This record gives sequence, structure tokens and C-alpha cells, in this order.
Amino acid sequence: MPIPIHSARLRRLSPGEPTTGPVVYWMSRDQRVSDNWALLAAARQALETKASLVVVFCLAPNFLGATIRQYGFMLKGLVQVEARLRQRTIPFCLRLGEVVPSLAAFVREINASLLVTDFDPLRIKRRWKDQVIDAVSIPVLEADAHNIVPCWEASSKQEYAARTIRPKIHRRLDEFLTNFPELPAFARALALPPVDWDAARQSLRIDHGVTEVDWLEPGENGARDLLTRFIAQRLEHYGQRNDPNAPVLSELSPYLHFGQISAQRVALAVMASNAAAESRKAFLEELIVRRELADNFCWFNQAYDTVEGFPDWARKTLDKHRRDPRAYVYDLDDLEAAATHDPLWNAAQMEMVAAGKMHGYMRMYWAKKILEWSASPEEAMAAAILLNDKYELDGRDPNGFTGIAWSIGGVHDRPWFERPVFGQIRYMSAAGCARKFNVKEYVRRFQG
Repeated sequence: MPIPIHSARLRRLSPGEPTTGPVVYWMSRDQRVSDNWALLAAARQALETKASLVVVFCLAPNFLGATIRQYGFMLKGLVQVEARLRQRTIPFCLRLGEVVPSLAAFVREINASLLVTDFDPLRIKRRWKDQVIDAVSIPVLEADAHNIVPCWEASSKQEYAARTIRPKIHRRLDEFLTNFPELPAFARALALPPVDWDAARQSLRIDHGVTEVDWLEPGENGARDLLTRFIAQRLEHYGQRNDPNAPVLSELSPYLHFGQISAQRVALAVMASNAAAESRKAFLEELIVRRELADNFCWFNQAYDTVEGFPDWARKTLDKHRRDPRAYVYDLDDLEAAATHDPLWNAAQMEMVAAGKMHGYMRMYWAKKILEWSASPEEAMAAAILLNDKYELDGRDPNGFTGIAWSIGGVHDRPWFERPVFGQIRYMSAAGCARKFNVKEYVRRFQG
């Protein structure tokens, strides 16, 4: 029986028909064996052509400012990927060095017939794919294994807000939100040596000063365990999600970022749970609509990490207030050290530095205050992205870029009442936070 995959999940990036060599799955964004449409697409092609299947991951030595915190979490997950693939007689290869030349060389070395990869809207990943297509002479396919409704199927343009993409996604959910077929085991495999994981870590040219975290178990095993606990213990109380002191969040964002668990698998599990309908609805809105809106933004707006990516009204209002006096101006060192006058902001920064995460509600407050305390919107964007990507486990992600652009530049939002510095960008204050949750308790937890 062929592996059933909706044809709209796949796109052909380069022409040609596969020959008889091995099929290569270039794993990148979706670092898992279970529930992976890109891996399943590669396996189906290998079975149809009676070829062997190989999974390759290219370890870039310095990716968008990631530190050992993020690389360590990722590598520990990839160790599990290698072991799980071995159980299905599928070899895993870790290539070190610059991505494009190392991948192209691998394709030539094994005389591959077809290259399959996973979808990613970020500029650097799109550039790598374009360069790989130019460097290899075999067909290249792409599968969106990250979104439930593939990004190119959900919409053909940049969406204005969640309310405009929501009906488009909901119309296609019954079509795409299906159970996964099983990844088959293969009878024979290309002979490749096991990965030298110590050498991989030593090859990295990164910041080792940001410590790894130990409160999460990386990889597919940890992701599945955490999902089970979330559904059993927290989902029922998800209505309290905007209270940073309430232990109701799923904490799945690092796993979703690295693709160590499928959002589609999470959605299926949540839908099958006995939690209250309102809790399930609220969680699925964030998991599906908000996540896929972020991919849509980064896919159709390649200025997603700059002021140029803001909507026209937001750029105009920020320009109008560009020279407004600031009550406080902090440089990057002050912000990184949590050395501002605001105990609430400092606590949020310290939570991120210590834990590699920040509560979602506090992320909005945190970014908006960086705008308020920066000499320009450009400096605010640069500082927020640098700090987010340096400390957050789920940094360098469409959700992060989109969240910062929402907070600082009104992306997916609307004009609000005009005020100094912000113009018509939505404002948040410590007093407003105090009306929603116990600010003193949050500060006590993270600032002492």
C-alpha cells in the first residue's frame, strides 16, 4: 500500500524525474521521525522506486546568533532522531559546516536521485534552498510538515490579521487535519557511519555563555511526555493563560519550534481530550490560527524583522513620533542585564535569561517597553530580536518575529489612541498588567 499523503502538502521546487539512486530527506525545520509529512513523502518515493532512504541534517556552525542553549537542545533531540531512524533501517547523516556546499557534496557522494525537504518561510532557509537547487542536478520537493494547512494552501497573500486568515484555515481543516500513516521500516540501508556527536558540538562557533536549561527534556520523547501531562493537568484551566503566575501553559513552544513534535499531532490529541470545549477552542486558536498566521507573515513579507515590514499606518505613526522625548532610554547592555527602572520588565527579562522562555503575555509587555525606551523603532526591533533569539529556546522563529512586529509595529493589529512615542501603536503599562494579574508575585518569582 502506498503511503497516503495529500498532494497539496508537496511542491516541486525543481524539474526532472528521479533516477534509481537513494532518496534523500534533508531534515531542517522538522526534526522528528513520527508524524513528519516530509519524511513520509521521501519514504513513499523511495518505496515506489525501490531505492534506499537517507536522512541528512546539515549543522550550520553559527545560525542566526543561536547559542549553546538552543544548539544543545537541538542536538539532544537529533540524537533521538538517529536512534529512531535506525529502528526503521534508515540511516541518519549529520553534515558539519556551511549548509549548501556540504549538502550538495553529500548528494553527489551517494549519487542521490531525489531530494525532499521541509518548508520554512525564513529568508535564510529560502536562500539555502535556492542555492541547493542551483548546486544539484536532481529533482527537489518540499513538504510543509510544520503547518496543519500548508502555508501555500492557506492563503495566496499576506493576511491582514487573524480574523482574515481564520476562516480560510477553518475551511480546510477537515481536509488536512487527519491522522498520520505509519513510517515503514526498510529492508536495506545505505552504509553510513554513526554520528560523532562530540565532534558535532566541538565544531560549533557559538556563544557558550548562555547556559543550557534542564527543566525540559529535549526531543520527541520529552515532547510527547509533556503533551500528555499538559492535557491531563493544565488544558482544563487554559482560560487562565494570560496570567503569568498561573501554571496552565503547554510549554510546547520549544518542541514546536525545533519540530520535535507535530502541531497536527498536538491538535489531534487536544481535540480528543475531555477538557472543556472553551479551553480546547482557545488552545487550538493559538496552536493553529496564530501559528500559521505567523508563517503567512514571514512567507509573504520578507522584511518581517525590520521596520519596513510594518503596515503603512504603523510606519507613518512611528515616524510622526520619532523625535518624541523618552522618559527613559536604555542601551542593549542595560536591557540585557535587566537594569531598568521597571521591576516587572526586569523580572520578565530575568525569566527569559534563566529559563529560556518568557510567558506569552509578558513577551508583549517586554517588547512594547523596549520600543518606549529606545531612541528609534529600528533600535527597538534590533534589540528585541537579538535578546529574544539569544535567550529564548524558540528564538529565530516566525512566531517570535511576528510577535515582536505586532508589539512594536502594529502587525496584525489596528490603530489605537494616539500617545507619545507609540503614536497609534497599542500601548501596555505596568498598571494595566496589575489589573490582570498579581504583578508583585511575578516579580518576586523572578527578581527576588
